[in-house]
Amino acid sequence: MTSYEKLFIGGRWTAPAGRDVFEIRSPHDQRLVGAAPQASPADVDRAVAAAREAFDHGPWPLMDPAERRAMIERFDELHVARGAELAALVTSENGSPLWFTRWLHTVGISQQTAAYLRAAESLAWEEQLRSPAPGRTTVRREPVGVVAAVIPWNAPHQSALAKIVPALLAGCTVILKASPETALDALVLGEIFTEAGLPEGVLSILPAGRETSEYLVSHADIDKVAFTGSTAVGRRIASVAGEQLKRVSLELGGKSAAIILQDADLAAAVEGLKSTALANNAEACIAHTRILAPRSRYEEVVAGLKAMMEGLTVGDPADLATYIGPMVRADQQQRVRSYIELGIKEGARLVTGGPDVPEGLEGGYYVRPTLFADVDNSMRIAREEIFGPVLAVIPYDDEDDAVCIANDSDFGLSGGVWTSDTEHGMAIARRIRTGAFSVNGASGFDGPFGGYKASGIGREFGAAGLAQYLEYKTIST
Repeated sequence: MTSYEKLFIGGRWTAPAGRDVFEIRSPHDQRLVGAAPQASPADVDRAVAAAREAFDHGPWPLMDPAERRAMIERFDELHVARGAELAALVTSENGSPLWFTRWLHTVGISQQTAAYLRAAESLAWEEQLRSPAPGRTTVRREPVGVVAAVIPWNAPHQSALAKIVPALLAGCTVILKASPETALDALVLGEIFTEAGLPEGVLSILPAGRETSEYLVSHADIDKVAFTGSTAVGRRIASVAGEQLKRVSLELGGKSAAIILQDADLAAAVEGLKSTALANNAEACIAHTRILAPRSRYEEVVAGLKAMMEGLTVGDPADLATYIGPMVRADQQQRVRSYIELGIKEGARLVTGGPDVPEGLEGGYYVRPTLFADVDNSMRIAREEIFGPVLAVIPYDDEDDAVCIANDSDFGLSGGVWTSDTEHGMAIARRIRTGAFSVNGASGFDGPFGGYKASGIGREFGAAGLAQYLEYKTIST
């Protein structure tokens, strides 16, 4: 069992102001995984004061960018070295399957960090512009200030480091607000950053609930809020930030479409959708849960997806043979099951799965991987983010129809196309209104990641993600 009695405030392990604690229990069998202090507004005040002092008077923002890169490189080495341990901890907290958390903590997050490091190394922190006017124009890139990073529970280290790493590389100081469900792994980050040599004051880690979170993002000494989570909460944060003219970046929900073209290798597409639609229990904002299939191959697509989903192992997430683990909480389990019931009421054809809890797994927050066919894009199961392993197959007439259906969404985060012609896939990709799009399942961390429409504001990853933590200053001489 992993437990903490103190919070990580300004680089020091500090007794919390209150006595409330989060008990973290496994969503697989409700066993106690550990406990962590629950941060209060008084703890936020201390963390923000430390971050403000470190930014306004400390050495971190004034360091040579190469020194900050060296510290992040050291952190990444230490983080990867503890990858197996961290993967097991996150799996025990939130039910993500171990195959996924191991990949994420030993490969995926390190690739994400490496992309930020490349961007920081190539960035012109100060440059002179050519101008026909007399005099000289110098443009500086300076850190935005004190950052509140607010993250969800579904991929906690990936979300945290997508914000902490670029903020630190830019010279900012950071308060990480961790989710109650994954408080333990968040506090481990304090241990690793300390070992990496991060100066005092630069980072605080506060597991907290909703009221304390709102207190943090509305704090007068916070210069920027970086948030990953639901669109509803993102709207609230944007409202608070707008009132105070804080900088804000929001990575929100999605209802992404995967278009299977007439010429697609169906076996490859189905195998790819196993990952792009169902990885991490489909508790992922980027999950491709709307499958658009041509009418000429519709039943073939449905049959392929049915076979794939019925072949998935559902059960203990700590077992490497398990592909789908439990939902994170009882209310999330019930939410997903209610959407399955809704899909049946809406008239969609239930191909496999259903609202019943899988047999033998009644002690955990499990749902059956569920596939619906004969789905109309106006149905709620096609329009609302379910955040669970529920796929909807929607027929289309021709490619123009497929593009129209894919774009007919309040969201615009991700999506994909499956085709035997990559250039044709690129042509389709250019027509889809989303911030990220894959051709035949390809992905990477150097390009910008973020959403159109209700899927957010701003971008993460690479140079664009680093730029979210910089202010631009023009000096004329």
